[in-house]
Amino acid sequence: MPEPPMILPQEDLLEIESSIVTTEGMGARIRQILGEYHGGDHDIAWEVEASVEALEVFTSRWTIEILATLYIAGERRFNELRKLLAGISSRTLSDKLRACTENGLLDRIVVDGPPIRVTYRLTEHGLRAGRLLGPLVAYMKLQKGSVAQK
Repeated sequence: MPEPPMILPQEDLLEIESSIVTTEGMGARIRQILGEYHGGDHDIAWEVEASVEALEVFTSRWTIEILATLYIAGERRFNELRKLLAGISSRTLSDKLRACTENGLLDRIVVDGPPIRVTYRLTEHGLRAGRLLGPLVAYMKLQKGSVAQK
């Protein structure tokens, strides 16, 4: 949690809270629709497996940091990412970038040189995942007291 918390005007804080409530409602509606295809009963095992599968890529150490950095800072080269991600080794960064590329979250762009330039950017899938995680991030910031009202 940043010290002190980020202070927002009441109308902005209310807009964030309203967006979170709207997102919760959409999530409930999506679950309702999917449940209708299981005879009205939720297939708990299917839903748990889908949840784990959906979040698995984000729970790996450094993956969320890489994706968040590219979401916030935009396209970056390898060494730029390494500098922005304090504490990550070159080997780990390379492995995580490869995994994110294989999962369709990143594009690896190679521009012939000399020198050869390699940059990484989020794919449309990666951008959508970032936008979908936004309400969850905002909710967690509110819950942890990282954001407060003016």
